[in-house]
Amino acid sequence: MNLLRSLLFYAAFYAGSAAFVLLAIATMTLVPAWLPGIVRGWSRWHRLCLRLAGIRLRELGERAAGPALYAFRHESFFEAIDLPALLDRPVVFAKAELFTIPGWGRAARAYGTVPVAREEGAKALRAMVAEARSFARSGRPLVIFPEGTRIKHGERGALQSGFAGLYKLLGLPVVPVAVDSGPFYQRRIKRPGTITLLFGAPIEPGLPRAEIEARVTEAINALNPG
Repeated sequence: MNLLRSLLFYAAFYAGSAAFVLLAIATMTLVPAWLPGIVRGWSRWHRLCLRLAGIRLRELGERAAGPALYAFRHESFFEAIDLPALLDRPVVFAKAELFTIPGWGRAARAYGTVPVAREEGAKALRAMVAEARSFARSGRPLVIFPEGTRIKHGERGALQSGFAGLYKLLGLPVVPVAVDSGPFYQRRIKRPGTITLLFGAPIEPGLPRAEIEARVTEAINALNPG
């Protein structure tokens, strides 16, 4: 049954995604202002398709009232795909190498995604922070996966050193978000169940590195038994 559910999910989601990609390409050229709505529509389509796999979503806690840096636990591709439906035009910090993917890189930049060039030094960091601040001033939430990669449910990943640097330079409160998608949103066969997204209380800016890292680590693992 799980195999059949998963096949139905993949068939519906990828067929719909192809249509959204074509629409996004046309929009970037003709009506760029429509792109955020198309991306959000694609993310909502993903949510609808999840029902075919028997997966439901539950949101707990509250989003920040103003500009903030959202730090997400990362267990599967679910988190990245769901962001445009979950938040209002989120700006994601993503690995710079992803922007070399034909088509994706152009669309990501047009939508509003900040490339993280880890090896390019202080100048690249300053440019990245300036771009992120510009998005924050426009009211858009910033999103980071502080572990830097997907972490298996039941395990705890160390936060990447760049997270504390961004926290310090941006001067924004951090909203930690715990997610338990791993047991359900598996790479091949999806498992029925309820994925919970738990928004933690905002953490004020200006804390020492050890304290902010400890508090974020604890909060994003609130749904993780590891």
